[in-house]
Amino acid sequence: MFTQQKVYHPYVGPFDPCPPVRIKTYQTPPQLYLGFQPPGLPQFPPREALRRGTLWPALFSPYEGRRRDSAP
Repeated sequence: MFTQQKVYHPYVGPFDPCPPVRIKTYQTPPQLYLGFQPPGLPQFPPREALRRGTLWPALFSPYEGRRRDSAP
């Protein structure tokens, strides 16, 4: 299944002074997968395009911030 969120498992050394983060994630922008913009691409209505930050639904990528389990 296609997802813009990628996951990787970094190397954890035996002498790392900090607790390891075993799973890390990052986001890839949707324009990496589009190539040239095809003609006739669907468009958002103007008001919704301003709210979402792009005119084309294919280039929309919602930002999902990291959730923290506990308060600082």
